[in-house]
Amino acid sequence: MSGNRAAAGLLAADDPPPVRFVNTASNAPALLICDHASAVVPKALGSLGLSSRALASHIGWDIGAAAVTEVLADQLDLPAVLSGYSRLVVDCNRYLHDDAAMREVSDGVDIPGNLGIDDAAQEERAAACYWPYHHAVAQRLDAMQRDGTVPMLVSIHSCTPRMNGVDRPWPIGVSWARDRRLSLPLIAALRGEGLIVGDNEPYAIDIGIDYTVPEHAMRRGLPHLQIEFRQDLIADAVGAERWAGVFADALAPMIGDPALHRVARYWP
Repeated sequence: MSGNRAAAGLLAADDPPPVRFVNTASNAPALLICDHASAVVPKALGSLGLSSRALASHIGWDIGAAAVTEVLADQLDLPAVLSGYSRLVVDCNRYLHDDAAMREVSDGVDIPGNLGIDDAAQEERAAACYWPYHHAVAQRLDAMQRDGTVPMLVSIHSCTPRMNGVDRPWPIGVSWARDRRLSLPLIAALRGEGLIVGDNEPYAIDIGIDYTVPEHAMRRGLPHLQIEFRQDLIADAVGAERWAGVFADALAPMIGDPALHRVARYWP
């Protein structure tokens, strides 16, 4: 099921929608989201001056994250909201005032189409590709809370296996800030299966820089997780299925635990 098209003029009639929904009929008390689910660029922006290979690399999107999100939605019968455009068009996990929202350089690669874009062009991108996604997440959480549910928010990301010359040994990393209600039992469950699990590795949730989990979950006091799967492990359908299954086995008991579905504010 597709999201509504933005009213802004950036997107053509034959461009994909800015939001994609999966399993909307689910009544489960958890929502999956994927900030960097796509490497697509609106036709009006061409290729941002990049090769197709560069756009398809980790700078353009979180490789495998959308596939893992879809498998999890199916395996656990969860609803999911996925972004529709490349993080290089606008990064849905950054505040719009941050230069990284429409970065000019990513992992040492210049982004020609982002050089010197003016305020009007930035606002057009946000209206077309950023706000529809965030409004969709907020509306789904609002609906769940109106029904008396305290939903879990689970944000799915992926990371490169090597960064700045350093290997990343963790097949799964769990990112958190202040609120450990879900991260502690999840890490314990995964490590209990013999996995090397990143505890705020390779990334922590950075309040004031990361947007999605702080604004949608922490501000509401909702239980939440932000997960980083290593991209080389989930780059194809077989890997995505396998690692989504590993994660689903650890997450399922938590979704079904009413003690975890409580409001607790750790920020702001």
